[in-house]
Amino acid sequence: MRALGATTVESAPAGDAAHLTVGGPELGKVTADTVWADLCPEADVTDEATAQATTGVMHVHGRRDGRPLGLAVDYAATCAAVATVQGLLAALLGQVRGGRATHVTCGADRAALLAVSQYIAAAGAPEAEAVVLEPGGPPFTAGCGTRFELEALEPTAWAGFWRRLGTPEQAIRSGWRPFQFRYATACAPLPEELHTATRAASWARIRQAATASGAEVCRLHTLADRVAEATADAPWTFAPSTSIGVPPPRDLGCEDARPLSGFTVLEAGRRIQAPLAAHLLGLLGADVIRVEPPGGDPLRGMPPCCSDVSARWLALNRGKRAVQIDVKSPIGQAELRELVAGADVFLHNWAPGRAERFGLDADHLAAVNPRLVHAYTSGWGGHLPGAPMGTDFMVQARTGVGEAARPADEPTAPSLMTLIDVLGGLLGAEAVLAALLLRERTGHGVRVESSLLGAAETLTAPALRRAGVGREPRRPAGFRRPLPTADRWIAPADDSARTANTQSGHLARLSSHEAVAVLRDQGLTATVVTTDLAALPTDPRLRGALTRDPHGSLVVPSPWRFE
Repeated sequence: MRALGATTVESAPAGDAAHLTVGGPELGKVTADTVWADLCPEADVTDEATAQATTGVMHVHGRRDGRPLGLAVDYAATCAAVATVQGLLAALLGQVRGGRATHVTCGADRAALLAVSQYIAAAGAPEAEAVVLEPGGPPFTAGCGTRFELEALEPTAWAGFWRRLGTPEQAIRSGWRPFQFRYATACAPLPEELHTATRAASWARIRQAATASGAEVCRLHTLADRVAEATADAPWTFAPSTSIGVPPPRDLGCEDARPLSGFTVLEAGRRIQAPLAAHLLGLLGADVIRVEPPGGDPLRGMPPCCSDVSARWLALNRGKRAVQIDVKSPIGQAELRELVAGADVFLHNWAPGRAERFGLDADHLAAVNPRLVHAYTSGWGGHLPGAPMGTDFMVQARTGVGEAARPADEPTAPSLMTLIDVLGGLLGAEAVLAALLLRERTGHGVRVESSLLGAAETLTAPALRRAGVGREPRRPAGFRRPLPTADRWIAPADDSARTANTQSGHLARLSSHEAVAVLRDQGLTATVVTTDLAALPTDPRLRGALTRDPHGSLVVPSPWRFE
């Protein structure tokens, strides 16, 4: 909030909660509580480890390795912190318009469920996955030992890269589908011949193969590498739009109690980052119009489906209206400008330069709508010249997330859970809310940009601080590693883990519920690790919080409660 310019920010610990108060002479006053457990019993979710375990984060992150694993970064807490700022901004924005919400509560359990919502939706669908959910996946290793990520968005680039390394055709063909779906499944059981091919090639040859084929590779950078580079001060940037003759504000009469009721958001996004940002704005009451290419978004059909619509797609896009526009054509560009004229926000995550090429960048659209908030959720935000393609796993590789997310005794590897896309979407929605509040106070349009790089830096900030002062940046061996029981797994809280680990042999002979009871009798904290996402709706810890939409797809609750 201070990075956004707030001068009146009071914070105070409140037991296991963080309490914030924000206000100003031109604004109202809003308070917020960030808690570990807002849905779950406090006995089950008391810290980062137990939040990850209960909500399925450990399960999804561990799919690549074939067992649940905790993220060594404080992912649930970071998502909850961003969502709390979203709630504060939304409540302030609502008050400017006569709203009555003065308090927001955000739980880390709610934020973690949102982070894995697409995986939960897929698990609860009646159809099977398009690929087998088995362990495996990148990164790859060159002959010299260099570990690297590969990105290929088209099958021709994928095949061309592997053919230049002399990989058998059958392995190339069978590897494409699990590689392509790894964003959706958090695992990629690739043929061993692919790993064999990279281990037989030099790093120079691998880079040449990528350049010649149209694929991209990125070696896994360390946190020390990142410390040596200049970093952005904040995960977003704001600038006033170039506008003349700003019209009076529209009447945004509230149709319901949600703070963004009456606002219109025009979204032209793909994959996760921008669609999730728009989804959050929709949860806050905005009318979201999704711009899709002629024929519709092809991801609508990605299996598994509920009532012929992708469950994963619904997790990010339910409730949005859709229009089909060919933004590459002059007619389509004119259609989009017409929609922009009546919108409050235009949000996109197009490739760099695309908006300018089509005349749909902030300067051009300000001439159509001087009060527009133009929001660009990018990959790198222009901060790393020469950086690779700005996709989740490439950003993880380039920024050291693969090192920060795993304890010292696990090989450095980006998580196949889409950590950065989700956090990038959360930051994108936060930036839009701040820009809308600024617009309501000044009357002028705003251009705002957030990035996956900003998300990575937000997530790794504690590890980067440790590395910057010469301390070990990674968490110790075995950090947040669940303990096996006779039937499942349990996760001790961080401050109970050392004592619980000394009893691992005994706990392994008990059922999960018995093992948790034994630890709690000793005054320790632990919970059962969720390993079946489809069972979450009946998990008593979530108290029936998951529902189903009209398509029958599972819906996680919103990350906030307003009062």
